[in-house]
Amino acid sequence: MNAKKNKNASKRVSLKGIQNLFFRTQLILIISLALILGIAGTLINIQFETEKRDQNLQNVAETIANSPMLTEKGLSEEENQVVFSEYLDTLKDTLDDIDVISVVNKDGIRIYHSNNALIGTRYDGNMPDFESNTDRYYAADETGPSGSQRRAYAAVYNEDGEYIGVVMAIMLMKNIQTETAQMLLIFLIITVVAILIELIIAGELSGKVKKSLMGYEPDVFTAMYKMRDNILETLAEGILAFDTNGMIQFANESAIRMLCDNSLNNLVGQSVDVIGDDILSRNIKSGDKERNINLTKADIILDCVPIKEEGITIGTVAILHNRAEYTKLMEELSGTRYLVDSMRANNHDFTNKLHVILGLIQMEMYDDASAYIQNITMVQRENISKVMHVVSEPAVAALLIGKIARASELNVNFVFREGCCFSATDMNLPSEMLITVIGNLLDNAFDAMNESAHCNKHKELMFGIYSKPGAVLITVDDTGSGIKPENINLIFENGFSTKGEGRGTGLYQVKSMVENFDGKITVESQEGVGTSFSVSFTKENKNV
Repeated sequence: MNAKKNKNASKRVSLKGIQNLFFRTQLILIISLALILGIAGTLINIQFETEKRDQNLQNVAETIANSPMLTEKGLSEEENQVVFSEYLDTLKDTLDDIDVISVVNKDGIRIYHSNNALIGTRYDGNMPDFESNTDRYYAADETGPSGSQRRAYAAVYNEDGEYIGVVMAIMLMKNIQTETAQMLLIFLIITVVAILIELIIAGELSGKVKKSLMGYEPDVFTAMYKMRDNILETLAEGILAFDTNGMIQFANESAIRMLCDNSLNNLVGQSVDVIGDDILSRNIKSGDKERNINLTKADIILDCVPIKEEGITIGTVAILHNRAEYTKLMEELSGTRYLVDSMRANNHDFTNKLHVILGLIQMEMYDDASAYIQNITMVQRENISKVMHVVSEPAVAALLIGKIARASELNVNFVFREGCCFSATDMNLPSEMLITVIGNLLDNAFDAMNESAHCNKHKELMFGIYSKPGAVLITVDDTGSGIKPENINLIFENGFSTKGEGRGTGLYQVKSMVENFDGKITVESQEGVGTSFSVSFTKENKNV
């Protein structure tokens, strides 16, 4: 429990560490970028507004300087000055970004000023220098009666081209600073909003990255990924992963060897159709888990397991098993099962005999007990001697001894045919396969003779096993109920049985094993009389 808590705590720390790492990194990048862009944008905008302001001041000053009221009628006539003042007052009211308009004649007298009280007074400020400014207008920072200001000067010339005065369009520096502060405030608000938006995006992105890494640090995740690849590549089973579009995303070396003639072929990135079987394509559409599927292209058994994320299928993993390895394992397991059954039957028979001996002793029938012991010892010795004389393979002999004991319990007369003799050196057949075949055939014979409809009938099982160099023959004959003619061709099909559900695999397994070693199995039966099975192997077999 403590280990589990520590693991969960470690995972939470990892999640928090990853999120903080991405969040801090993105925060630094976002703030740096926002500040750089904000400062650069502010400086550029200030420069642009300054140029725009100067151009506007110069345009106003030049327009007034070129007015016919000045150039044609001059600046000296009093009547013209009144009309001119009224015109400029009206013009000043329409220009929100011009604070002061002033017109000074060549003698330094103000013939107009936005503050009408200054009209007629002497201008004591700096006179413009038009000799170095050949465009006859320019802008400069100056100080006047209203304080620091930005001025644009424009020279006034009469119709004869004589210089008669200057026009000044002025913006007060305090107003310029107010506009600049407002612009900086707008840029600051935009920068803060951009940072907040980016912080939200950064939080979402770091959360998604954290989720995609499943709580692990990137270096740990990379190490786990490499370890996973190494593990998958060492498996004897083939591993094949493909997405919902049927594109192979992963294939280990075992899968490539099973499916391709050349182990150097790369299946990744190809469609599952390259395998040449529609089973995988069908599974992509169904999205169901399927097991023990026979792949027709190769001797392969296939398991398909869908990969789901939040209930949605996003891919499939196919596990490929070598059928030959499965068959070998099945033979070994089946052989072991029959040996255990034989030992159980012997143990049960031995227990019954001990009970008989115990009863005779308790009844003080010592001579009968002694005779019984000698009798069963002799019978057991004869059975063992007979089997060991007929069969030289220890595992097969042990199976037959157990089946003889089982036959005795079922009141079945177990008879060896004349001339039985089997030597494992005559033909290289696996003992596990022989145990499975013989055990299944004997069990079927016991079942057939133990049916209630034939319980009063004489029960006899005749078993024969013969070998010579290059050939083996096994026969099993019983006096059971027999097989109906309509079922004689169905008994070797997987799942077929007349004894209820969950049966019908024994003879199918026997036939598969026999044919896997190029053997031949035949059956003859007469209903109500009995059944005969015959299994034969010859040296022409390819697998032996």
